[in-house]
Amino acid sequence: MTTLENLENWFDDKNKVMIALSGGVDSALVAYAAFQKLGDSAIAVTADYKTLSEEELATAKQICSEIGIRQLLLDYSELENEDFVKNDSNRCFHCRMELGTHLVKLANKYNVDVIVDGTNLDDLGDYRPGIKALKQNGIRSPLVETNFSKVRIRETAKMIGLSVYDKPSNSCLASRIPWGQRVTAEKLVRIEFGETIVKQLTNVKQVRVRDIDGTARIEVEKQMISKFDGVILKQLTEKLKMIGFDSVEVDQEGYKPGKINVIAD
Repeated sequence: MTTLENLENWFDDKNKVMIALSGGVDSALVAYAAFQKLGDSAIAVTADYKTLSEEELATAKQICSEIGIRQLLLDYSELENEDFVKNDSNRCFHCRMELGTHLVKLANKYNVDVIVDGTNLDDLGDYRPGIKALKQNGIRSPLVETNFSKVRIRETAKMIGLSVYDKPSNSCLASRIPWGQRVTAEKLVRIEFGETIVKQLTNVKQVRVRDIDGTARIEVEKQMISKFDGVILKQLTEKLKMIGFDSVEVDQEGYKPGKINVIAD
């Protein structure tokens, strides 16, 4: 039995399932497997909570179109949640608790008996308070329960033809703001625009624009730093200052997930 069959068979005894689907490959694979097994009894839900980039939202819609699965959109603003906005080390916990509450409410409305997400084995090794929050809301993780690593997820997604099989991992825009600095709509907008500008000027796919007290600190994978020569950096600085950043720098250590997860003074 292939690993994909294991994942599909996970849904065997389920009647109606809701998949928390972002724009990434993990939840895309879960949605594919659920739809293969359950058809219209599988529903994808994407939360537009104002810290998800437009690019991720568009990708989520594209994924659902590829799979053929029905998609519902949850529309609310995390910026109305003071526990989230104050941006301490429990930000992800508060984010996922709120998401879980909305998902459970929606699941009750549609008579769904289980909600699932795209958490995989590799996620369990990181500091992920959000996973704890989702579990508290009864949300299950089929990729963990069927032993899927990130590498296996990408291999499987490629095999079945999902366009996002090689899409770089992403996280909500608030993760670009160091703990201890408040999350505001203004910061989120300039971060999102900033990352779009960097991608357009450099053709680099994996980009983070960290908002460090108004400084745009650009993180890309180490082998891509050479693309930021004097000409490109000058153009980037001009454009990023136009959208509200005070200064611009390229992190010479390269991209690393969760790098700014420290309390800022």
